Amino acid sequence: MASQQRKGTSRTTSSAAGRRRAGRASTSGSYGGAGHSANPRNNRNRGNHAANARNSHRGPKRNRPKRHLLLKWTVGIIAGLLALGIGAFAYAYSTTELPSPEKIAMAEKTTVYYGDGTTEMGTFATQNREIIGCQALPKYVGESIIASENQSFYQDKGVDIKGIARAFFNNVSGGARQGGSTITQQYAERYYMGDTHTYSGKVKEALLALKITQTQSKDEVLCNYMNTIYLGRGAYGIQAAAKAYYNKEAKDLTMPEAAMLAGIIPAPSNWDPAVNQKQANLRFNRVISIMKSKGYISATDAKNAQPPQTVPPQSRQNSFAGPNGYLMQMVRDELTQDGTFSRDDLDTGGYRIVTTIDKGKQDLMFNVASPSQGGKDIVPQGVQIGGMNVNPKDGSIVALYAGDDYLAKQLNNATQASYEPGSTMKPFALMAAVQSGVNLNTTFNGNSPRIFENITSPVRNFDNQSFGYINLYNATANSVNTVYMDVQGHLGAKKVAQTAQAAGVNPKLVTGDNPFTVLGNDSVHVADIARAYATFANQGNRPTLHIVSSVKDAKGKEMYRAPTNTERVFTANDTALVTKALTGTVQYGTATEARRIGKAVAGKSGTANDSTAGSFAGFTSNSVTVFAMWCPGPNGSPQEIPQLRAGYGNGSDYPVHLFTEYMRQALNGTPNETFPVVKDEGKIGGPDGSWGVGGLYRYSASPNYRLQGGTGTTGRVNTPGSTETGLTNIPAQPDTQSSTPSTTPSANGDAHKNETSGNGQ
Repeated sequence: MASQQRKGTSRTTSSAAGRRRAGRASTSGSYGGAGHSANPRNNRNRGNHAANARNSHRGPKRNRPKRHLLLKWTVGIIAGLLALGIGAFAYAYSTTELPSPEKIAMAEKTTVYYGDGTTEMGTFATQNREIIGCQALPKYVGESIIASENQSFYQDKGVDIKGIARAFFNNVSGGARQGGSTITQQYAERYYMGDTHTYSGKVKEALLALKITQTQSKDEVLCNYMNTIYLGRGAYGIQAAAKAYYNKEAKDLTMPEAAMLAGIIPAPSNWDPAVNQKQANLRFNRVISIMKSKGYISATDAKNAQPPQTVPPQSRQNSFAGPNGYLMQMVRDELTQDGTFSRDDLDTGGYRIVTTIDKGKQDLMFNVASPSQGGKDIVPQGVQIGGMNVNPKDGSIVALYAGDDYLAKQLNNATQASYEPGSTMKPFALMAAVQSGVNLNTTFNGNSPRIFENITSPVRNFDNQSFGYINLYNATANSVNTVYMDVQGHLGAKKVAQTAQAAGVNPKLVTGDNPFTVLGNDSVHVADIARAYATFANQGNRPTLHIVSSVKDAKGKEMYRAPTNTERVFTANDTALVTKALTGTVQYGTATEARRIGKAVAGKSGTANDSTAGSFAGFTSNSVTVFAMWCPGPNGSPQEIPQLRAGYGNGSDYPVHLFTEYMRQALNGTPNETFPVVKDEGKIGGPDGSWGVGGLYRYSASPNYRLQGGTGTTGRVNTPGSTETGLTNIPAQPDTQSSTPSTTPSANGDAHKNETSGNGQ
């Protein structure tokens, strides 16, 4: 029984425990309530919810360390990169040095002036820029630029971080490209770097801007900026822009004019008032408004400010256009030939070059010599003319004619084109004879034709004229070929060439290898003969021809001064004897038209073989002028000059006329200076008596011309039909005066003005 009771008690107890467990289970099912056991689906849902709840509680505990680690890594990387960037920037800043300015940034045009030092001839320039000091500028000029370009200029550190960020965001987002540059940054770019639009370039630009702010004052930066900024119309800098837009100096700009220029800085070519007046006015009004708000101008000034009228845009004048181009190129060549200056120096150095060219005489030279001017109705198409006027005392080129338009033809007719000088070479043989001790009263056989040793064909005078026995004075005045070939026979062609070289003729052009050297069959330049005759005019002292007088830099420091020294190559007495003989050419020889000048003039005419060129070289004591004309064929080879109009032949007639017209006007109002008095101490017939025929009384072989003398004179008298061939008295020339004609030919010369025939000598 007892055992049964224990068993019953045990079951009862177990049943109670089960109920308690069931009750706990029922209680634990409070998420779903009592219906849990009755609805299996709900039971399953509660199971899922419970599982999800358990997972949600366990998940954050497991992922939180990973998420925190990622955040730490991200922050660390950003901090590292930032530190690296700051370090790199600091290093770059500390190692950045201000480089030398970009040459183009400070490039300033070089201005060339005529001899007066004030009249502009032209400019050398890669950019139209004039660098100026800003002290004289009105304050509103700089303020208007600050208002337009960088309103925080005086407060910022040279870099606008917000502006750079804004520009960067706009650029990467596809908006209109922006620069975000302050005035200092723009200045750094233009002055030190040259234009750059890359991001690396902008970083360097910013570094330089920061550095500049530490080393230069704001006023310095602003002034340099104003001197380098491009403002349209080909003008770099405020000075050039003031001239381009308003035809005035920058210091004379009005406030509205300054505001207009400042407003168009971002796009000067497109916003030029002459191109887009509406946009220019909008920019102008913006600048005026900002200037008012900044207190730069008063409200009244702002209200009264109106967009100013600009001058019409002008195409930049080419300094090398027209005849001036030859002068400009000669200036460039002269200054660069010895390495004193380079071409870049002249284009960018801002030099002030004063030439030796007299503006009035240069204009006169052009008007007289140009086939399009004075020769318009005289000179046939294709005939070339070259001319040069020189001061013999110092070699300065006073005027020259090289051509009508350098841009059309770059060959300089005065210094580069070649022609045969003809008988203008004879004075060098005359000088060599004087140096050899020959008295100029020595008589020679002037008949034509004549045979000379080692010359294969006979030598003739012009028109085969025979002059009989004449002295060297008359042979020079009448340019007698046969006499001068005789003189060269004693000297040798090499000696004639050496004398010409000593006088100033280029030794590469006249070597003495030509058997007709004395008759001028070599080719020379006008400048060669001008220099050589300048030596005669300067009493045997050879000058150095030059077109540049001086060069100064932008600050007024003299950088170059032309050499004006001379070198004695002939004695004064020997030179005076040659000059005395050359006066006969003008007084009664082949250039009598030149007597119209009304001064003491000496010179020599020349006509080339087959009349391919004609020339005249003449001088007073203070002025030397040479004119030449020639006619190049299609391939450049010389051809006969076509017949000139107005009665001029194709020899030296027209060059004599040009010389007369130019010198008559150029020397007007100047005193008449006579040539030095001279005594001929040479010996008749030369030192050994072998020159000429030695004596004063000789036979004349000319049937139509006889030499007739009066007291102190020697002249040629035309006696048509005369058959006199007997003894003729030919008196010596006086030692103390130039020969003077006893009979005066016509003002236009005579039948013997053109000297060459046959061989063309």
